[in-house]
Order: sequence, then structure tokens, then C-alpha cells
Amino acid sequence: MAEERVTTVDGRILRGQRRRAQIIEATLTVVRRDGAAGVTHRSVAKEAGITTSLTLYYFATLDDLLVAALTSITDTYTRRIRRLIDTEDDPFDGLARLIAESAGPERERALAERELSTLAARRPALRPAARGWRENVAELARTLNDDPDAVQAFVALCDGLCTAILLDDHQADPDHIRVLLSKALLGTAQ
Repeated sequence: MAEERVTTVDGRILRGQRRRAQIIEATLTVVRRDGAAGVTHRSVAKEAGITTSLTLYYFATLDDLLVAALTSITDTYTRRIRRLIDTEDDPFDGLARLIAESAGPERERALAERELSTLAARRPALRPAARGWRENVAELARTLNDDPDAVQAFVALCDGLCTAILLDDHQADPDHIRVLLSKALLGTAQ
């Protein structure tokens, strides 16, 4: 009897996790299509094919919804940067390729992340999630250089490169990005 109850509870938890993920993905779709200003509980519910009350059940406020969407993106970046820190022989190459992806198939997702991160300047609830990318890039930089000014410049360069790539209409060159990253952090192109 107790084992059956655990399975039922786990099934509900799993369904709840799936529903949250569905709502978050719908939020990102709305941001990609209409910008962050287009995100409402109603627009997200419509995109997800569910009732507005269900989005409110999982995300009571608009900030909760936006934080969850931004966190889902930054969590993906965090995992990727963590792998670069833990396993990459050349973290510059891995980070350069990650940044360059913003010009390719990942452009829309990167654009949504950038827009939500910028929105954090006006919506304090988003700031911790928005800082995730910068904190991870700084952690990677500190594995190669312990000068706080160099690390800060490196993070600013990465932010600027991501923005520039989103503004350009052509593919990004990961080899060139790698050279820029290396020069900024180490003072040489390695």
C-alpha cells in the first residue's frame, strides 16, 4: 500500500514538473516572438494550450514566470560552462564556440536570454538569474587568471560579444572570438 502511494505522489510530482517546463517553454516562445513585453499569464497560457489559472497556479506573479524562464536558460549555460571548467583542455575554445552559437540555431534562445537579462535592470526579481551567466564566465576566467580586473574585463568582453553577435546579420567566427578571449584574459593569443 505504501509503495503504491509513493508511485502516485511521484507521478503527480513528475506531471507538475512537466507542466512547469511546458509553461516555461511557452514563456520563452512568447519572448522570442513578442519580446518580454508580450509576456502575460494569458499569452503564455494561450501558447501552452492551457488555462490562465493553471499558469497562475505554478507561477503566481509575472516576475515568477520571467525568473523561471531566465533561470532555465542560465541553467543550461551554467551546465555548459561548468563542463568547460571541469573537462575542457582549452576553455577559450569552448567558450568561443558557445558565444558563437548565438549567431546560429541558438540565436532565438540567446536573444530571449539577452532580453530577459536586460529587463533585470528594471525588474530586481530577475537580477539573480541574470547574473548567472556573468558569474559562471567569471568563474571560468578565474581558473586562468586571478587578477580581479582582468576577470571583470573578460566578463564584459563576453557580454559585449554576445550582444554584438545578436546585432550582426552574419555567422560569428569562433576562432576569432577565441583570440579575443585569450588576449583579454592572458594578454596574448594562445
